[in-house]
Amino acid sequence: MTGPSIRRVSLRVRAALLGVLTLCLAFTVAGAGGGAAASAADTDSLPFSGSTGSGLHNTYDPGTFTYLAQALDTGTSMIELDVWDDFATQEWKVSHSNPLGNSNNCVNASSPADLYTGGANKDLESCLDDVRVWLGAHPGHGPLIIKLEMKAGFQATFGMSPAKLDQSISAHLGSLVYKPSDLLAKPGGGQYASLDAAATAGNWPTRQQLAGKVLLEVIPGTVEEANPTDSLWTDQEYADYLQGLQSQGRLAQANVFPAVHNAQAGDPRSRYSDTSIRPWFVVFDGDAATYLNGSIDTSWYDTHHYLLIMTDAQNVPPTLDDVNPTSADAQARVAQLAKAHASIASNDWKGLTGVQSTVLARG
Repeated sequence: MTGPSIRRVSLRVRAALLGVLTLCLAFTVAGAGGGAAASAADTDSLPFSGSTGSGLHNTYDPGTFTYLAQALDTGTSMIELDVWDDFATQEWKVSHSNPLGNSNNCVNASSPADLYTGGANKDLESCLDDVRVWLGAHPGHGPLIIKLEMKAGFQATFGMSPAKLDQSISAHLGSLVYKPSDLLAKPGGGQYASLDAAATAGNWPTRQQLAGKVLLEVIPGTVEEANPTDSLWTDQEYADYLQGLQSQGRLAQANVFPAVHNAQAGDPRSRYSDTSIRPWFVVFDGDAATYLNGSIDTSWYDTHHYLLIMTDAQNVPPTLDDVNPTSADAQARVAQLAKAHASIASNDWKGLTGVQSTVLARG
């Protein structure tokens, strides 16, 4: 074979090689950055404990988002609200540092048209109204974790108790809440004895089954943890409350999962001297860099199907910009934490909607 025939074969071979090269390049790009979008389409069937999403720190901050709805618009898997118990007015205030006033981006929406207008600086119930209305306008949104940092803890003596918090949540989120009692319910009837037993058995619903739902976690606040006179922190107080409701057959009243706060090697629940409350913790929340420093076996959380919230994702070495890393670096960091068994990679990357909407398989 000579002349034009050889040239035609050569062209065909080059075209085939180019096609292979293009395909390889596509796979490379998908692995580096496009894989998140591709895998997100495949995560609906995963159990909720089997996925990793991105979460936004201090989402209520009006300096970050003018309206809370704008934070939700990013597609994030978690928002965070700082809550103060104002027992003088019997209100749950939402702000970073003012225990007596609201400083936030919540507008108390009653319809989707209200989400991006009106005055802000409303109370916790108004923030929950905004979430409810936004989810109603986005029914296919994946499950949303609402993280509540109780800045100074509960003040049950003055009426600001776990039970009052639950009443507020029920009144403003209603059936949207995935409750501790829901995790206990066995598919064929009956209940698991504790949250630990249910989680370890893998009783979490799929992400698709939880679409449009919220799961609330509560952690002790910075003021509470720094208060030497406070001997009953939020996590223990809410776990005590859960155990009491269970013994009374009223667990369905509870809306919140207490979280063990701060990373620790081994089983962090060992810090609770009352061993009877340990099985009521299946959510853990702490610093990402600590979880990844080599001293903690994070696969333990995944094996038991516990939820693991890793905060300050940007501080894992090599550190990234707090607010504006490159999309590729941020995406890679979420993937890194997913591989390290995080359920949520919490950060302040408000402008990276492609990252915030990322959902990956965990582990």
